[in-house]
Amino acid sequence: MKPILCFCLGLSLLSRGASAADDPAITDPAHADADFLLQGEYEGAGSAGGKQQKLGLQAVALGAGKFHGVLHLGGLPATGNPRPPKQETDGEAASDGTVAFKHPEWTIKIKGLTARLTRPDGRPAGQLKRVERKSPTLDAKPPKGAIVLFDGTGVEAWEDGAKVDQPTSGGDKLLVQGATTRKKFGSARIHVEFRTPYKPTARGQARGNSGVYLQGRYEAQVLDSFGLEGRNNEAGGIYEVKDPLGNMAFPPLSWQTYDIEFHAAKFDGAAKVASARATVKLNGVVVQKDTEIPGPTRAAPVKESAEPGPIHLQDHGNPVRYRNIWLVPQP
Repeated sequence: MKPILCFCLGLSLLSRGASAADDPAITDPAHADADFLLQGEYEGAGSAGGKQQKLGLQAVALGAGKFHGVLHLGGLPATGNPRPPKQETDGEAASDGTVAFKHPEWTIKIKGLTARLTRPDGRPAGQLKRVERKSPTLDAKPPKGAIVLFDGTGVEAWEDGAKVDQPTSGGDKLLVQGATTRKKFGSARIHVEFRTPYKPTARGQARGNSGVYLQGRYEAQVLDSFGLEGRNNEAGGIYEVKDPLGNMAFPPLSWQTYDIEFHAAKFDGAAKVASARATVKLNGVVVQKDTEIPGPTRAAPVKESAEPGPIHLQDHGNPVRYRNIWLVPQP
């Protein structure tokens, strides 16, 4: 992880007090509001949970200057510590551009790139610096034998109706949600990069919802679940099947990665003899380990059978963007 070097990000700042109607889903950081500058992850050390220890703070923007703070005891969720114990509280932005979170054990005030902890009596208790984590598999190149499904150019690998979006702040074209591959696949290793929109006033399943459907049947959930509990209907979950081992979701408008080792269901004629299974990495961390998927997701566009199936990127009404998608067929 690396500290952010420029806090301004070149953003055009909009009013914090905008109503939901004035706060649409933002797909480009250049159009985000003032709260977006304060939302994010901070890491350092301090006194919390009864002892001095490594700490990680996730500040989640909720719209109109309101925030939710999640203080992870032991550091931000990561490999070896996917579900650290945590303390949570709400906060609110002040006119001076700071955010304060008050908990019975501590107060945290974010100013610029720094979050400072103080004890209830006002004495200093620690300091955290803003970080911008990146998945170790971000921008991963397709290996030998891979089938490139989207590389930022055209949509020839996708069925008619697939669309691309050109970010106003530059960069490659992005694949819009609601696309289905022309080719169909069995077992495979799959790499997908996605970016959920910034929707601070939205909640739950209305906040950056999409999904990667394996064979068009089994959904690996895509959602802006930054700072949430880590459930099966959040990022890293196999929808309605199994919670992720931890919540490895990054903040909205961050590029995130899914690396999935998928084993197709096995059939003897028309009879299924073994369910599909998947090992899933979200942002480089295993969140599903050889998880059995007993049947297709409720909203799956393809029925379960012995036939191969496509990769489908669900359109759930939210502008989720995708890039760098490739697949390696497996025996």
